[in-house]
Amino acid sequence: MMIIASNWKMNLDRLSAEQLLAEMGSCPVSDKVSRIVFPSFTLIDLARTTRDHIGQTVHITLGGQDCHDAASGAHTGDVSAAMLVEAGCQWVLVGHSERRQNHMEHSEKVAAKTKAAQAEGLSVMLCVGENLEERESGKAEATVTAMLAASLPQQVDADKLAIAYEPLWAIGTGMTATPSDVAAMHQAIHNYLKDLGLKDVPVLYGGSVNPDNASALLALEQVDGVLVGGASLDADSINAITLAAEN
Repeated sequence: MMIIASNWKMNLDRLSAEQLLAEMGSCPVSDKVSRIVFPSFTLIDLARTTRDHIGQTVHITLGGQDCHDAASGAHTGDVSAAMLVEAGCQWVLVGHSERRQNHMEHSEKVAAKTKAAQAEGLSVMLCVGENLEERESGKAEATVTAMLAASLPQQVDADKLAIAYEPLWAIGTGMTATPSDVAAMHQAIHNYLKDLGLKDVPVLYGGSVNPDNASALLALEQVDGVLVGGASLDADSINAITLAAEN
């Protein structure tokens, strides 16, 4: 199954979110394509209501853009995994590069969040990626597998896990890794996961994905879907990417 994940980040108001979901719902997909939408926390309830009104046949599930590793407590501004479940989420995004950079989240914290999320029944989309210096110095694969090793808890449910490879230098820059670079990195991630006994974990590519490059990326054997940022805010773009996965 191909996964098309939309990370809305800190964008959209209620009206534009409702309109976007309605237009996504007009894009037909089969059972071989699964769509995940990660709205801001304030839009999750609206997204759930709108999705349910459209109908479950659109194959859209919802996720939170982050969660705390604690079940509750004095954590102003944070949201627990249980809260996401109660709001109607089935997924959570953890370890996104913007969280790692802007909020100084280290991989051990990401592992704790992954453990907490899965304990509440959420599926986790765990993000890893290298910066431009690490790529140009030939350390990209070593960097990413080391980040993955530190970001996974000791006990992890492979059935509730997906990995999103997002090279930092290709996020929001318009730059994308070449198909050969993507294939090589995804194969390295797949190999590492298999060595841990985590089989059949989907590995998505994220990094300035758009309708122009989606088909080439999704055609790669090692790519199980895409995590889309800016292009997911435009209905025509995300629907075109979805249809590329469908076809």
